[in-house]
Amino acid sequence: MQRFEGRVALVTAAAQGIGAGVARRLAAEGAAVVLTDLQEDKLAELATELGDRALPITMDVTSREDVDAAVAATVERFGRLDVLVNNAGGCIVTTVPEDVTSEEWHAQLDLTLVGASRCIQASLPHLVKSRGNVVTISSVNGLAAFGNLEYSAAKAGQIALTVNYAARYGNLGVRFNIVAPGTIRTPNWDNQPGTLERFAKMYPLGRIGEPEDIAAAVAFLASDDASWITGHTLPVEGGVLTGPGAVDLTPSGPFRKDYPEV
Repeated sequence: MQRFEGRVALVTAAAQGIGAGVARRLAAEGAAVVLTDLQEDKLAELATELGDRALPITMDVTSREDVDAAVAATVERFGRLDVLVNNAGGCIVTTVPEDVTSEEWHAQLDLTLVGASRCIQASLPHLVKSRGNVVTISSVNGLAAFGNLEYSAAKAGQIALTVNYAARYGNLGVRFNIVAPGTIRTPNWDNQPGTLERFAKMYPLGRIGEPEDIAAAVAFLASDDASWITGHTLPVEGGVLTGPGAVDLTPSGPFRKDYPEV
């Protein structure tokens, strides 16, 4: 299925993890993909994998100059911009909330929330021309309490940002939506052995997510299949927002009929 044939997508933090998964999915569906990140070597590897329709650009979302230059290079190379995927961000504050400094707060918000806004601001003139759309990768942390207070606040801010942009620019044909992942298997967890296995027990579907799970949701919201969807948050989270997965739901438990396995 080539839902993005003739279209151009810019993906932030595309060098690995969710961003790389999204870039691969959009490219597989026909998009030219602009890959932005600070990890030049990994960007180059992914660009080589995706071929001539991939453009790697070193970009820091905390720099408006970098963001403007990346968008300009996108339009110079491909002549248009149809999809912005705001994936850059991260949890950079490890202090307990009572001890977090103003500088730490500003750094977290600048990367995750203001960074997304910078990318939207730079892309908007081109998205208006193409009647394109923005998909921002937020988190279940923006919807419920999973810890990391400052990161969660920034992710919740992305959701509010999206709702307001959707209302403001809908009459110009530009859509804005959110994908809110649960725990995803990315290189961020490589130095924490056993953590993902423990987390998997929280999820009713019995596993953590993969980058491909998020990529599929992004591809849907960015495509014409979602042409009448804007201002919404799509949780892609294995059911964790429904409640803890550790409840006894075995066939002998109180809440589940003994269906045969298939």
